Amino acid sequence: HTTHTRPARQRTNDMPDIEFPSDFKDVSFDEKSFIGLLDKLISESRHLQNHEAQGLIPQEIKSAGHVKAYLEPYIGEGGPLKLEFLEYKEGRPNVKITYKGQDAKKTIGIVGCHLDVVPANPEKWEVDPFQLTIKGDRLYGRGTTDCLGHVALVTMLMAELGRLKPKLKRTVVALFIASEEGGGPGVGVDMVVKHKQIEQLRNGPVYWVDSADSQPCIGTAGSIRWHLKVTGRLFHSGLPHKGINALELGMEASKELQERFYKTFPACEEEAKYKFMCPSTMKPTQMECSKGSLNQIPPKCVISGDIRLTPFYDVKDVYDKMEEWVKDMNDNIDKLPTRGPMSKYVLEGEDIDVKRGVLELEWGAKLEDAGDMEGIACNIESEGFKALCVATEAVKGKASPYAITGSLPLVRKMQRAGFDLQIAGYGLSKTYHADNEYCLLSDMKDAFKILSSLLVLNDAK
Repeated sequence: HTTHTRPARQRTNDMPDIEFPSDFKDVSFDEKSFIGLLDKLISESRHLQNHEAQGLIPQEIKSAGHVKAYLEPYIGEGGPLKLEFLEYKEGRPNVKITYKGQDAKKTIGIVGCHLDVVPANPEKWEVDPFQLTIKGDRLYGRGTTDCLGHVALVTMLMAELGRLKPKLKRTVVALFIASEEGGGPGVGVDMVVKHKQIEQLRNGPVYWVDSADSQPCIGTAGSIRWHLKVTGRLFHSGLPHKGINALELGMEASKELQERFYKTFPACEEEAKYKFMCPSTMKPTQMECSKGSLNQIPPKCVISGDIRLTPFYDVKDVYDKMEEWVKDMNDNIDKLPTRGPMSKYVLEGEDIDVKRGVLELEWGAKLEDAGDMEGIACNIESEGFKALCVATEAVKGKASPYAITGSLPLVRKMQRAGFDLQIAGYGLSKTYHADNEYCLLSDMKDAFKILSSLLVLNDAK
């Protein structure tokens, strides 16, 4: 592993054509130091995997510990940086780092970088996912793009503030969050906001750094999980007219739900304005069925999926409509299309114990909690957004904002609460959650320039 101890050095990276103040012009990206920190973070990624259903509970304390160790020279009594572990579940802290500015009423936030990762199966990787592997400009390992690369990047930026001690008007706050990749509420940014630990960030732009491709992301979609539970009647497949096939009923019902969804929540003009790649979508992604012989009509099945809802539609409307549609199908179950002459969803006869197929809709989250994953349309008129575009264009040659139907936690709630939330990210979308995940070192160097420029541009406002 490479330590973060820094020898005397010269600037190795030309900063963009933005006027930096004299006490911050020497801010620089130390490539050796960045790789050393990222190496340590990736080496912990086996313990940072987040998938409760697989028994994988991340230990964010391990990644948080490396952040603290890296910043050690600049924290503590009298240090220019203040580091806090905001812990709501033992061993799973969020990390808040503060560099105090001269005006207590002005801030800039860099939040959203998370300390956990999605699972990786080493058998499907060409390299060890739990060790940093360098191949030219590519940095391989679970978390390089999502999101430990960003953690290393922002940690370095805060360290540079600690080293140079520039006289900024704005207070700079970085927040690394726990449990972003799943595992339910009560651990991560939801608790940080609930306990008002970043209230001061209402006083300036907040950059959520967890997207990709080095361009401003101006919109995301909400994520709503649903389960359609289907009850039919078990019987011998040689006598299909005496059974109710839960699989057939479930497939027809999910098709009907999709058709009604797309008529009610179609593509809209606002999506084009924000350059969304996709409109709102509703689709099944998993199916389970009661286990039995191949010569049995299945009596139970569950079809599950998600809805990706652009921020121009209301989540409550979706809940209300879906529940209304399922009730209507239950009331008119005999009118759903069947599969062949012997396929039925309503049976008659005194010897028939189950006479009607039944549909039951279950949500992945209660309506009051669904807002945690609601989509956002960023304020593209704000000074924070304009600064992001200027910094991006100065470094990358152009700013090309885009929107995507991926989802981020709590961003819409924060926007509604008064935060000017903007979104950026510097990994690669094509390797997000993928086998052989990697980021580019050159992109991270550019990202450092962009984030440094954001501090300067916003401080001038």
